Amino acid sequence: MINFRYHVVSLAAVFIALAIGLVVGTAAFNGPAADALDDQVAAMRNDNNKLRDEVEHLTEEAQQEERFATEALPGLIGNRLAGKRVLLVTTTDAGKDYIDGVADALETVAGAKITGRLSIQKKFVDPANKEELLDLVATITPPGVTGLPANSNGVETASALLATTLMDRDPAMDPLDRRKVLTAFKEQAYLISPDVTGPAEAVVVLAGAPYTEKDADKLNGALKAFVEQFDKTSPIVVAGESTAGAGNLVGTVRGDGALSKPVSTVDNAGSPQGRAAVLLALAEQIEGKSGHYGVASGSTSLLPKTVVGARNGS
Repeated sequence: MINFRYHVVSLAAVFIALAIGLVVGTAAFNGPAADALDDQVAAMRNDNNKLRDEVEHLTEEAQQEERFATEALPGLIGNRLAGKRVLLVTTTDAGKDYIDGVADALETVAGAKITGRLSIQKKFVDPANKEELLDLVATITPPGVTGLPANSNGVETASALLATTLMDRDPAMDPLDRRKVLTAFKEQAYLISPDVTGPAEAVVVLAGAPYTEKDADKLNGALKAFVEQFDKTSPIVVAGESTAGAGNLVGTVRGDGALSKPVSTVDNAGSPQGRAAVLLALAEQIEGKSGHYGVASGSTSLLPKTVVGARNGS
């Protein structure tokens, strides 16, 4: 029978073996092996310091470039958007700083007037609500509004009504009818929208990250339908905060052979350079031209060359 003394002796033997191993190991690493290890550690520490210095340098350089873009923007855009009435549309998860940055650039730098901010909620693009959307549109469509899509696509029909309500049209929509339409969408939690001051002549859509959950393809496709309906009524620019949102609305528009021709896109609107591209792309859209700008796949240049050239008299 194994007794307590046996356990004590066994544990003592284990500890003695560990001690001998440490002594032998230490002796083995004394001399050339230890020196080689020290040299390797020193080299790695030196490489790490160099990489840290390089990162700090690149960070400072990027900050300088952003400051340059911010300070150069007023001279670059001039007054090309002065007095232009712009509707600002945002999708789910678009960042507040990103939205405010573009809005400030539109008003403060370019002199545009934002007629309203429209935030599309997930409920609006959820395919489960298509029948409810169609019923709502049928109930609130003002007299004289005709030509809405006659199909079972609730997002398409609702987007067409919003485009007719919020953008310039002939004859002009009665402000009371406009308020009625917006109030109905807001009360049903399809949209969030502060007061709209009047119709707009152009629209900027600021996209957040793409939907990734169940039915993501249908949700993202519904956003494309929204863009398609506004493209039929007015100049439009679709922008994304950064290239990190791969697969977002910018990529969807660029990947559509028909929609990519009339609609302009910017993929880095969260940066000063990207905000410059949004303003210039919008000016280009109002002049009847389009393009795709930024640094991600599908962009043709950082900025619209035609607009920059026009500023220089070419």
